[in-house]
Amino acid sequence: MAKLAAIDYNDKHASELFVASLRETGFGVLKNHPINRELVESIYQNWQVFFDGDSKDQYLYHKGPQDGFFPAKFAESAKGQSVQDIKEYFHYYPWGQCPAELKAQLSQYYQEATTLATQLLNWVEQHSPTEVSARYHQPLGSMIENSEQSLLRVLHYPPILGDEEPSAIRAAAHEDINLLTVLPAASEPGLQVLAKNGDWLDVPCEFGNLIINIGDMLQEASGQYFPSTTHRVVNPDGADMKKSRISLPLFLHPNPEVVLSDKYTAGSYLNERLKELGVI
Repeated sequence: MAKLAAIDYNDKHASELFVASLRETGFGVLKNHPINRELVESIYQNWQVFFDGDSKDQYLYHKGPQDGFFPAKFAESAKGQSVQDIKEYFHYYPWGQCPAELKAQLSQYYQEATTLATQLLNWVEQHSPTEVSARYHQPLGSMIENSEQSLLRVLHYPPILGDEEPSAIRAAAHEDINLLTVLPAASEPGLQVLAKNGDWLDVPCEFGNLIINIGDMLQEASGQYFPSTTHRVVNPDGADMKKSRISLPLFLHPNPEVVLSDKYTAGSYLNERLKELGVI
């Protein structure tokens, strides 16, 4: 199966190569980027302990603001899917609930990833054709400035036990709602992206890679020029079925009043999609 190529963040043509990859596949993979690898590794280890323990039930999510722990029984289903994904997760916002002993690490990562993401949005705008950049109602990087909507999700895909719904997978094929998603390579492989020719491509999972994909809001803001690409997380097989998988996507959401297009603000778009997913 084909793979996406990782782009060296320090390459003098990195911004151009990155945006070209986004345009072609909906995904860009960066290596040698500034996100601290040891921090990510430590977060994975500490949150594996959290998900393996019983204290997680003390942090059950708040239905309105959606911060906190979502048990597997409340896991979302992809749009158009009736079977739930095989996962549980924690929604972290700087203003939301979080175990005290885990908050400092998540806060540091949230800040580092958001800072890099602002640069990546600037790269996207820099390499947008004139007719596309003319659609942006404000600079892309400024859309997420001081936003309280950007969501850091700590995902736990538990071992596959064999008693799951026959068609259930760790994350069914879906698109993200937001502008960009920033994702360090997970603790285990499984992420795939749907190519234009209909093939599923494995996303490079070497630890230390940073995976960025386009969400629906950037697709909307760019007049469909940047495609929000379908992706999924497939179930492991063999001995790997017994392994958990931890993943750490940061979903970059604009401030609600940001105008995406003549049809939507970021707030109205998010509200519509959350209703479609049955989350609100």
